[in-house]
Amino acid sequence: MELTFLGTSAGVPARARNVTAMVLNPQLAQPGLWLFDCGEGTQHQMLRTAFNPGKLDKIFITHLHGDHIFGLPGLLCSRSMAGSEAPLTVYGPAGIREFIEMSLRLSGSWAGFPLTIHEITEGQVFDDGQIKVSTVALSHPVECYGYRIEEYDKPGKLDAQRLIRAGVAPGPLFQRLKQGETVRLEGGMEINGRDYLGEPQKGKRLAIFGDTGPTPGALQLAREVDVMVHETTLEAAMAEKANSRGHSTTHQAAELAREARAGRLIMTHFSSRYDAAACARLLAEAQSIFPASELAEDFLTITV
Repeated sequence: MELTFLGTSAGVPARARNVTAMVLNPQLAQPGLWLFDCGEGTQHQMLRTAFNPGKLDKIFITHLHGDHIFGLPGLLCSRSMAGSEAPLTVYGPAGIREFIEMSLRLSGSWAGFPLTIHEITEGQVFDDGQIKVSTVALSHPVECYGYRIEEYDKPGKLDAQRLIRAGVAPGPLFQRLKQGETVRLEGGMEINGRDYLGEPQKGKRLAIFGDTGPTPGALQLAREVDVMVHETTLEAAMAEKANSRGHSTTHQAAELAREARAGRLIMTHFSSRYDAAACARLLAEAQSIFPASELAEDFLTITV
């Protein structure tokens, strides 16, 4: 999987940062891009990348604050005006349907493609047998969720040379054996595919948090993920202010990453008060607790 940050500023855009949006390429058998949040100007940010809104097939919204959704009506309209007919599904908290439908209706706009809107609660919201997405409620002044994206484990590597020595010719049977099936050869001998597979490949796990103060559910969302994307709106010394507004500090995000045994912490959603030099200080604060902390920047792409 690849995750690209289109916006990393909290509340309002800054000179070098737009408001929140992330594109995930889950690299599934059926290609398609997933967008997480859609702050104002997201489609403009996409113009500076190779991403095409017509390739989006899912949009996941964490909550309905403007810096996370004000770009959505414009993106939907542009996708329609570009002639895209590919279906699109939007997931978000209660109210996301009203926001989208009212925005389109009052502006005399429409979606010229099949648009499905799912208003979510806690629990599993998507599962196609390759990857599943579940949500956990967070601590914020409005209803807000984090998303946990988990690939299913993949079969181990097939030992082709052993199979050839056992009398199995390369071809369609190899694919069935790779799925762990038992096949019968022409001579009557049965071959169990599981006997020729290496160790399963562990599926990747990613947690994308919406805005949140510290909350018990966060550990469930982030436990043992490969990558944890978490807001660090304010510095450690401003914990009281951050938490009173449903946000987290550098130390709080890093402590969660350490407790959850995450592989990496990607920090984002920085207050516009912080310039590049100040963000470097935020990074140092997080790394003092969780060394595998990294600073997101607009257009940063990471591999999960």
